[in-house]
Amino acid sequence: MNPETRKGIIYGFSCYLLWGIFPLYFRLLADSGALEVLSYRILFSGVLCVALLTALRSWPEVRAVLRNRRQLLLLGTAAFLIAINWGVYIYAVNSDQVVEAALGYFLNPLVTVALGVIVLRERLRVMQWVAVAVGVVAGIVLTVNYGHVPTIALSLALSFGTYGLLKKQVGSNGGVSALAGLSTENLVLAPFTIITLIVLGVQGNSTIADNPPWQALLLVSTGFVTVAPLLFFASAASRVPLSTMGLLQYLTPVLQFLCGVLVLDEHMPASRWAGFGLVWVALVLLTSDSLLNARRQRSDRLAAARVAVS
Repeated sequence: MNPETRKGIIYGFSCYLLWGIFPLYFRLLADSGALEVLSYRILFSGVLCVALLTALRSWPEVRAVLRNRRQLLLLGTAAFLIAINWGVYIYAVNSDQVVEAALGYFLNPLVTVALGVIVLRERLRVMQWVAVAVGVVAGIVLTVNYGHVPTIALSLALSFGTYGLLKKQVGSNGGVSALAGLSTENLVLAPFTIITLIVLGVQGNSTIADNPPWQALLLVSTGFVTVAPLLFFASAASRVPLSTMGLLQYLTPVLQFLCGVLVLDEHMPASRWAGFGLVWVALVLLTSDSLLNARRQRSDRLAAARVAVS
């Protein structure tokens, strides 16, 4: 393994580890409502992005994005999707629904495959179809168990899956960097964020001045907690194969699930274990197919190279 790949795996592990322990972090902010935490998360991640853009002299890239109508539209839509995702996740953590939130991120690869078929007209291989079918059965089992459609899990999976699709569209049409993309998203959301914080303050619902200085420090830290793993992710994605990133990504929902069950003591009846088990079977099928396909493509490229040389 070359040094760059090794460094990329460390970055990827760090990114997914940080996302995996988010339930423990956001539980510290339980005294603030989900809307307030979300607003400060956007505000302070925006402040950090501005500092990084200034230090790295990357403002010209952001200005170029703002002048590109298509990129701005895609990133603007992505901004609202990631805001929904963050808000739902914070609400889930602080309403004792961490396990269902983890389910959302377990379902995300299946949603991504479904979006590829529906939006990009991609054709699925046999094992991918089987994985999707098992995922649907898992959804039915879990719906029966919960007594209602698992809206938190589906909201997280759909919002993040669609967010990833939009970011892929931006990346394939101009290669916008992670920092420039995140900064643009924060600029789009900034007016709504500021208005929300003003309204919360006027209504007396702001908690930033509570328990000084700890609550304020926790809310300020949401900026670093947001930006750091995203930059780790960007650094990892440029250094390691997609198949490796695909395997690493499961670290996040596994850790979130363990936080919910072992640390936060959320109840898991047998029928819910059965539903999660089916989701995990679907993910094993999906991952196996991805690895086999990647190996097949490498073999084809090597064979083509040998033919070209001969």
